[in-house]
Amino acid sequence: MTTPGKQFYDRQLAFLEANDVEGLVPSQYVEDAVIVAFDFQRHGRAEILTHFHNYMAQLGYIKLQSTDKFTETDDSIFFEATVNTAHGVARVYDVFILNGEGKATHHFTGLLSFTPYAQQS
Repeated sequence: MTTPGKQFYDRQLAFLEANDVEGLVPSQYVEDAVIVAFDFQRHGRAEILTHFHNYMAQLGYIKLQSTDKFTETDDSIFFEATVNTAHGVARVYDVFILNGEGKATHHFTGLLSFTPYAQQS
């Protein structure tokens, strides 16, 4: 049986891999959700929607290579993952605090490392 946190994670990845920002934000985040990183904060769905449009435009695409660590509590998930993007391989971490309906109220995110693809001449 798939846990609620794993279901959330799988949906999040499916939306990102499909570059479906318009589906991602209302499906995964409550209206007043917050995304927190070391260099920015986004408050509410409107800001989060703009953030993900810019994020996906910058990355080009996201394709999961591996889920390196994953843990779940009754109301949160915490993971590290390796993803391929149009520009290289990123190792990321994310923490989501989820409400009783399985939507994120808080999303903490960051980059562990980035390895650009070799330039071809």
